[in-house]
Amino acid sequence: MNEKERTARIDLPRGLEELRSLEAGTPLLITGTVFTARDQAHLRMVRALEEGGGLPFELRDCVIYYAGPTPAPPGKPAGSLGPTTSSRMDPFTPALLKRGVAAVIGKGPRSLEVRRSFLQCGAVYLVAVGGAAALLGSRVRSMEMVAYPDLGAEAVYRLFIEDFPVVMAYDLRGGDIYADGGDV
Repeated sequence: MNEKERTARIDLPRGLEELRSLEAGTPLLITGTVFTARDQAHLRMVRALEEGGGLPFELRDCVIYYAGPTPAPPGKPAGSLGPTTSSRMDPFTPALLKRGVAAVIGKGPRSLEVRRSFLQCGAVYLVAVGGAAALLGSRVRSMEMVAYPDLGAEAVYRLFIEDFPVVMAYDLRGGDIYADGGDV
């Protein structure tokens, strides 16, 4: 069995080194803390960095999930939580990777500049399956808003996820599931 055929289980943040060692195409189940952030949250974070301001969470070794949770149904910590199109964050991603972001989760291919930034910064790109928002939301064990409440569902949330299914899209060897004909 090769590495891509087995599902790797990663506990964050302890498993970041193992995560960085995996090949593109490897299916993963992630457990640990991630932060949601979409377009407007990214814009605010990058502006704050450019102005020398602080951020609502530590970027070093964090994982950012490009998603905006829907309201939680009764008795659940989160509603549906599908990934948004990652290329919308391309203008902001290099600045955040340079500050230590370990991984991002989204969907779809990224620009050449962003792919280079992942390699230069030692970060990886994970993809979640679009259209599986209810399943992904069911893997959230806790959710807390940490910044930008005026953005509603696009505010920054701290999530604790368990067995959250993703696939390694860009690894640190230059592997790219999109270049290899993968379709996630």
